Amino acid sequence: MSRWRAALAAVLLVLALAGCSDAVPAPGQSDVDVDTPELQAQKAAAGIEDCEPGDATNELPALVLPCLGGGPDVDLSTLSGPVLLNVWWSGCAPCRDEMPALQAFHEQHGDEVQVIGIDVETYPGSAIGFAETVGATYPQLADPGGTVFDGDLGLRSAFPQTLVVDADGRVVFKEAREFDSAQEIAQVVGQALGTRL
Repeated sequence: MSRWRAALAAVLLVLALAGCSDAVPAPGQSDVDVDTPELQAQKAAAGIEDCEPGDATNELPALVLPCLGGGPDVDLSTLSGPVLLNVWWSGCAPCRDEMPALQAFHEQHGDEVQVIGIDVETYPGSAIGFAETVGATYPQLADPGGTVFDGDLGLRSAFPQTLVVDADGRVVFKEAREFDSAQEIAQVVGQALGTRL
C-alpha cells in the first residue's frame, strides 16, 4: 500500500509542477483582464505607482502593454530613457529575491533612472500580491500574452531579465540575471549608461 501512495504522490507532484508552467504563457495575445475594479483596489492597497506613457523614441519595439491593475497603456517604443525594465513573474524565486533591491534602487535613483516592471503571467492578482509582499511600488506593466518573448526584444524565457535604455533611446544593457542589491544595480546601470549613480 505504501508503494501505491508513493506512486500517487509522484503523479500528483508531476501534475502540480506541470500546472505551474501555465502561469507563464507562450508568446501571443491574451484575453486576461488586468484592469478590473478588484485589481484596481488591490493595486491601490499595495501602493503601486501608476504607469506613465512616454513621448520619446527609442530602440524598443512598438509593443503596447497595459498597466497592471489599471492605468494607461504604455508603448515601450515611446519610453524616455534612462529607464530600467525588469521582466518577472510571481512564481519566480529569483524575482522575489531581486525585487527588494529593485525597489531600493527605485527609491535611491528613480529621479535619474525610472524603473518599470513587466509582469509576464496570466494571474494579475497574484502579481500584484507578489509586488505588495516584497514592497515593490514602482510602476508595473502586464504582459499576460508573453508578447515580450515574440522576438523583437530579443528576450528568452528566463527570469528575471533586465533591460536598460539610455537617454538617447539605445538599449545599452540586456541580461537574464538576478541582482542582489541596489548598489549592484547602480553599478551595472551606471556602467551601461556611462555615468556614476
